[in-house]
Amino acid sequence: MTKPMELWCLSIYLGYRNTRFNCLSLLLMSILLISNLMALFLFFIPTGLTDTVHRQYIIFEVPSNIIIKKISPSLWLASIADLWGISTVGMGLVRNVEGLIACRVLLGFFEAGIVPANVGKGCIYLIGMYYKRYEVQWRMSIFFSASIVAGAFSGLLAFAIAKMHDVGGLEAWRWIFILEGLLTVIVGVIAKWWILDWPEAASFLNDEERARLVGRLADDSGDARMDHLNKTAWKRILSDWKIYLGTIAYFGIVNNGYAGSFFIPTILREMVYAAERAQLLTIPVYIVAAIRYLTAAFLADRLRRRYSFTMIGVILTTVSYVLLLCQQKIPTGARYLSLFMLVSGGYITQPVLLGWLSNTISGHYKRSISSAVQIGLGNIGGIVASNVFFAQEAPQYWTGLGVSLGMVWVYGISCTLFYFLAIRENKRRDRGERDDRLLGPDTMNLGDDHPHWRYTT
Repeated sequence: MTKPMELWCLSIYLGYRNTRFNCLSLLLMSILLISNLMALFLFFIPTGLTDTVHRQYIIFEVPSNIIIKKISPSLWLASIADLWGISTVGMGLVRNVEGLIACRVLLGFFEAGIVPANVGKGCIYLIGMYYKRYEVQWRMSIFFSASIVAGAFSGLLAFAIAKMHDVGGLEAWRWIFILEGLLTVIVGVIAKWWILDWPEAASFLNDEERARLVGRLADDSGDARMDHLNKTAWKRILSDWKIYLGTIAYFGIVNNGYAGSFFIPTILREMVYAAERAQLLTIPVYIVAAIRYLTAAFLADRLRRRYSFTMIGVILTTVSYVLLLCQQKIPTGARYLSLFMLVSGGYITQPVLLGWLSNTISGHYKRSISSAVQIGLGNIGGIVASNVFFAQEAPQYWTGLGVSLGMVWVYGISCTLFYFLAIRENKRRDRGERDDRLLGPDTMNLGDDHPHWRYTT
C-alpha cells in the first residue's frame, strides 16, 4: 500500500523542497519588499497581522488526524493535497505582501495534514494501521523515501525551471511555485482513487483477505485497544509520558531537516560554487542518504530495535555539525562530506523516532492523536531553523550550526530517557505490577496501558 502513497507524496514533496531552493534562486522577492527570512518564518507561523488573528498552523495537526478517523483517508488526504497545491500556485502569482501572507496562511493549514516537518502525519497514521509493529518501520521508510527522492531531484528541477526566467513575463521563482503547485493538484485529484482507506474497508481485498488482515493486526495489538474516545481515554492520552518525551525528541531533530533544506544550497554556494551548480551538487547528498536510511530502516525492523538507530543518526549529525563549525580550518571536500553525514543522520533519526512512538502506542484513537501531537508540537522546532541562521554570519553561521548541534542532543537525550523508561515499564509489567488495571471498568479501552502490552526499545 505504500507505493501509491509514496508516488503521491513525491509530487507534494517536490514542491515542498523547492520552496527551499528558491531562497538561493531569486527568492528574495524584492517586489514584495520583505526579506526571505520573513517568508520562512511565515511558513511556520502563518498569521494575519492583527492582534485578533494569531494562529499557528500547528494547531490543525490534531484535528486533522481526528477528521481522518471520521471520514475516509482517501477523501481527506486528496482534498487537502489539492487545496495545498492551489495555495502553492498562489505563491507564484502573488503581487504584494498581503497576498504572500494570505497564501502562507492557507498553505500552512492545508499542509498540516500532509507534510509538516517533512512527514505526512495522516499518511503515517494510515500506514501504521496496516502493518504489525515490527513491519511498519520499513514501510514507513519507503514512504519517507519520497522526501529523499524529492530532495535529490528538486535541485535538478529547480535548475531546469530557472531557465524559464521571463517566460510569459514571469520570473523563474514564480514558475517553480506554479508548475509544482499544478502538479500537486493533478496528483491530488488522482489520489482520491489511489490512496487506500482503513483495513476493514480496503476495497482491493476480498472479504476473506480483509478478515485475515484485520485478524493479524488484532493479534499484534492483543487486548491493548482504544476504540472509544471518552473522558477516561482522553485522560490516559494526555497523561502519557511517552507522547511528551517523543514530542521533545522530535522538537530537537526537526530543526536538522529544516536547516539542511534551507541552507545546504547556500553552504555549497559559499564553497565558491555557482548557484545552479550548488543545486546540482545536492543530488548525490540525498541519494547517499536514501541508501543509508533505507538500510537502517530494514535493520531496525529485522532486529526489532529503535534506540540504537536513533543514536547512530545522532552521531552522524554531531560529527557533521562539528566539521561545519570548523569549516574555515578544513578543506572543501571535508565540508562537502559533512553535508552527506548531516542529511543521512537526519533521515535516519526522524522516521525511526516516529516509528518508535507509533510502536509503543496502541489503540486507534490514541495512535492518531499521539502522532499528531508529536509532529504538531514538535514541529515548533522548525521555527528555530528560520531564525538562527543570520546572513551577517555567512558562510560560517556560528549561531545556526551551534544551536542545531544543541538541538540534536536534545533529541539524543530524550531518546535515551525514552529507552530506559520503556525498559523499566516493561519490567514492571513482567512482574505483574500493572495487573490491577484489569479490574477497572475500561479494560477493553486501555490502549497501551494494558498490562499485556510491551514497549518497543
